[in-house]
Amino acid sequence: MDQETLGKLRAHLDGELARLEAEIAEIDAEDRETLSEASGENNYRDHMADQGSATFERELDMTLEGNLRELLGDVRAALVRMENGTYGTCARCSAEIPAERLEAVPTASLCIRCKEEEETR
Repeated sequence: MDQETLGKLRAHLDGELARLEAEIAEIDAEDRETLSEASGENNYRDHMADQGSATFERELDMTLEGNLRELLGDVRAALVRMENGTYGTCARCSAEIPAERLEAVPTASLCIRCKEEEETR
């Protein structure tokens, strides 16, 4: 892979890193705010529908946060591979990952063949 493409991918990953960290920080701040509000009086404590809605929203937020944290881990791992000089090499078979795949999925650690094999298991 040429240095220009690698530089573009690095810039993209750095941008994703900053975006994901900011989103997670915002969610963490909202969680702290929600927890402090929860310690107060609940005006809807007798309304099961409101409690169900609140529980659903908390579970949805936790799922979204989990997804963001997983993406953040993938971005960090890709940046580490760049630093180690292993970026663009399949972690399973050591084949070169085509630049087109990395442009589509900059966090890819597997070539298309290995990824397809992983998904069919």
